This record gives sequence, structure tokens and C-alpha cells, in this order.
Amino acid sequence: MADTAMLDNRISKQIKFEPLEATVAATEEESVILAEKLTQVAIPLYVLLQALNIAKYNKAAAFRYADKNLKNIKKSKWVVIKMA
Repeated sequence: MADTAMLDNRISKQIKFEPLEATVAATEEESVILAEKLTQVAIPLYVLLQALNIAKYNKAAAFRYADKNLKNIKKSKWVVIKMA
């Protein structure tokens, strides 16, 4: 029994586990911030809706999704909508 405990300990040290990220839903205010961030440029509607759906369950993942799509849009063609 002690041998298996030592083996498990050695294996866990060899495999570098990344700490798990806690999933936290976005608040209404954070969802508005996310929407504002995405609507500053011309994006497809499905991207905005998908980001808001992700934010219901995982705030960090929603912002990563938004950043990824904004980065892809920036690479192709960046269109800034100016507010009067």
C-alpha cells in the first residue's frame, strides 16, 4: 500500500497539473461591459449572442471568447464605429 502511495506521489509530481479555474457567472453589469466591448467594432451578431450565453455560466471564458474574436477581426479588417 505504501508503494502505491509513493508511486502516485511521484506521478503527480511529474505531471504538472495546472490549477483549476473556478467558473463564475458574469453579473448583469459585467455582461453589459462585455456587450459594450464587442459592439465597439462591427462583429457578427452570433458572436455577441454566443459571448453573452457563455457569460451566463463562465465569465472568464466569455471574455476570452470575445478577445479571440476581436483579435480575428483585427487581423482581417478593423472597423471602428464612432459614437457621436
